[in-house]
Amino acid sequence: MHTQIFLAAALFYVNTALAQVPDAVPAPQPQGSPAPVGQKPAPQAAAPKQQNSPFGQEVPVLDPGTEVVAFNGKNYSVSNNPVFQARFEKFLNAPEATNKEDADYRTILDRILACLAPGNATVQNIDTAFKLLPYAARYDIDAHLCDSLADAVYAVWQAQRNQARLSNANVALEEELRRLEWNLQTVSEGKKIQAAPAASGGRANGNGGARQGGGAVNPANGTDYQTASYTRRHAERLVAIKGNEVKKALSELQAKVEFQTMMVQFLLQRRFQHVIMSTRFYRALFTDGDSKLNLGKDATDLFAKSTGMPPTVSVIDSVANEAIRDVREGVKAFDFLLTKNEMEGATKQLRQAFLIGEYMPEVRLVQRDKKRQCLDFAHKSFQLISAINVRDYGRAETLVKDLKKVANDFDDSQPTAAIDGARIKARALIGKARQAALSSDQVTLERVMTEAGEIWPGNPEFKEAMDKLFTQGDVVQKALLEFDQLLSQKNYRQIWADKVRFIAAVAVNPERKPALEKVMADMQAIEASLMRAEEMARQGVYAGAWETLERSWAQFPDDAKLNQQRADMTTRASDFVKVIRNAEEFEKKEQFGSSLAHFLKAQKIYPASDFARDGITRLVKQVLPES
Repeated sequence: MHTQIFLAAALFYVNTALAQVPDAVPAPQPQGSPAPVGQKPAPQAAAPKQQNSPFGQEVPVLDPGTEVVAFNGKNYSVSNNPVFQARFEKFLNAPEATNKEDADYRTILDRILACLAPGNATVQNIDTAFKLLPYAARYDIDAHLCDSLADAVYAVWQAQRNQARLSNANVALEEELRRLEWNLQTVSEGKKIQAAPAASGGRANGNGGARQGGGAVNPANGTDYQTASYTRRHAERLVAIKGNEVKKALSELQAKVEFQTMMVQFLLQRRFQHVIMSTRFYRALFTDGDSKLNLGKDATDLFAKSTGMPPTVSVIDSVANEAIRDVREGVKAFDFLLTKNEMEGATKQLRQAFLIGEYMPEVRLVQRDKKRQCLDFAHKSFQLISAINVRDYGRAETLVKDLKKVANDFDDSQPTAAIDGARIKARALIGKARQAALSSDQVTLERVMTEAGEIWPGNPEFKEAMDKLFTQGDVVQKALLEFDQLLSQKNYRQIWADKVRFIAAVAVNPERKPALEKVMADMQAIEASLMRAEEMARQGVYAGAWETLERSWAQFPDDAKLNQQRADMTTRASDFVKVIRNAEEFEKKEQFGSSLAHFLKAQKIYPASDFARDGITRLVKQVLPES
């Protein structure tokens, strides 16, 4: 159940933006923590509920049983996702992370975790772990996340020092309050002593006494002024003390919320070692026992549904540890299944381990030779999914046979059922078409043949039936009928393949001429793009080939051959494609700085990139409209 909270596929890689953190500040010398504040400011914890998901109303959730991501009211299949496919294939081709840089990075993280382990988290070990964070942040694989953690720890120490200063200020204010109260009491008692003789003298001396009593008004007025002054200063000091108490509570609450947000971010990024480091730092920094997370409603509901418990630091820690264990067992299962030549099970285990723990050492240390054994199976699996999606059941049938040869445990029940179902429906419609042809029912014939072509465009039986129908009647009329059917199916490539016959047929039917001319012009543009891309690929310029096909695909998204070549180039130029996609996403969100950085990175990968150059030009106009 714990693994249900992790993000995968395209959504996850948007988190690349979350990994951009500022440089680490110089390592501070930790001070002694002041006494925990009281619980008065707890109602302020409602403020973080305003932190909504950056994409809308939901937090993305992965169900590992079906490999489907639920996000923003929609479901996305991880296995049938171009971004995940490209990323997974890149992982399968990448060497194992056994170089010195990766080994040093793992050693530093192990030392940090050892220093923060329960029972070892002394003040000296905490300081040692903190000093190691900037060293870990220097490595590429860390993406400066340790810098982010160091900044958060430093911010907590600053908040605690600020609380100590406020406590000292309150001590001084309370001392002054006591002096003001003593002065106020002294002035009040003096006023009573002066008022008594004045009242007595007035009664004894008549008019003279009245003047004498009237002369006592001046001291009384001075006493009233002193009383008002002491009262006002007393109220000001009380307000200052209460204000300092509120500042202390808010300072600790703000530090907690920021630290907790960072922990959840690490969890959604699947950086489980960083999650454990942050939870252990949290327990060492905040010793008041309050471990409840101040999250928005969406995130709180997510934790409650997936774990059955309210979100706390302990829940995050246990989720991360469970994920680490799950990844380790998945890699072990992959190794075992590989020895049994059960490639489907091995690929699934490795894919799930990669999906959950892409940055875990156990995943990064899988040998490339072992991963390459899964590559052929993964390629054919992705091709099978694409073939079924575009209703190319003939190719799907061939791929099923190939997969059964490669993997002993391949389950072909679902694709075989889809292929057989399409074949049965197509045969039924072709039978109706034959009956309609015998009865000269042209309307029914066109309708059922169109439906049969939509179910399985490349069905050999459908093509055979079409050929027989053409031989039974007027060649021109049959050609026009086929042209209309292919046009309704948007099967422009078939029209292009048989263009001589269609041109001859349309010559006597001017009404169809504009449609045919447009198809010819479009297909010429597509073929030209394919030829340019093929030449670039032959020269090894895969990014340029992908750009050429991508530009053509934007105009003609329904061409099967163009889609196939584009998918192939997307895989070969996956790094460049990923950078361009991220740049476009940032531009849509009006994050122009991040978008410009990604476009510049894309231009560095492929200097002749039109997409990168156009993107840079657009963003420069956005940032500097006068330039």
